[in-house]
Amino acid sequence: MDVSERYREAWESYWRDTSDAPGAAIFDCAAELAAGHHLPLLAPFADAALPVVDLGCGTGTQTRYLARHFPLAVGVDLAEAAVAHARRADTEGTARFEQLDATDQDAVRRLHQRLGDVNVYLRAVIHQSEPDARPAIAAAVATLIGDRGRAFVVELLAGAKDVLAHAAQGADGPPPKLASIFAHGLTPAAAEDAAVPGFFRDLGLPVLDRGEIDLVMTEHRADGVRIDLPAQWMVLGR
Repeated sequence: MDVSERYREAWESYWRDTSDAPGAAIFDCAAELAAGHHLPLLAPFADAALPVVDLGCGTGTQTRYLARHFPLAVGVDLAEAAVAHARRADTEGTARFEQLDATDQDAVRRLHQRLGDVNVYLRAVIHQSEPDARPAIAAAVATLIGDRGRAFVVELLAGAKDVLAHAAQGADGPPPKLASIFAHGLTPAAAEDAAVPGFFRDLGLPVLDRGEIDLVMTEHRADGVRIDLPAQWMVLGR
């Protein structure tokens, strides 16, 4: 299946309306606070000689970090506007960026044919995807890692909704970066906690390790406290 035109345009408009300033997107935290914490969890299981694909790369902040640890890093995103952000930010040409609808299984297979088995980094993509698209995102991960690759998947827990609701209840309403997410019709923390590992179980893809971790955001509540969101992580591979 392909994602709906409404969903595609929601992300295109979000990225068109978001500046190139580092951290302008609520989830675009410094790589040392995201991939920098995640890579040590993946490393014991992954073949570092394989390329890595950052699935849902946004501005490419995490992709550029991953490029320092793998021979090739490819960031892909549904939104052309996000890919444009990522290319502008990668002034040293450390990674490759391209548009990809991860629910388009033919396109995913073509990427796998070009790169071979890869490691996959998937940060906070399934939870905000359309419900019907979530199994297809998991299937894309399974296709890309093949037999030799490993995947690191981190997704928001349902409790993130309460954190976001609390942040939105200030006297002035949601802080600007969170308000932008809502204004574009995006729905964070929409997937049930058990559903995410279930998508991969249904594909026969074993969970090699798992745990919980906070996802660091770039936004703060009215009282100045940074908004960090509870999440679950897992390492997957055959």
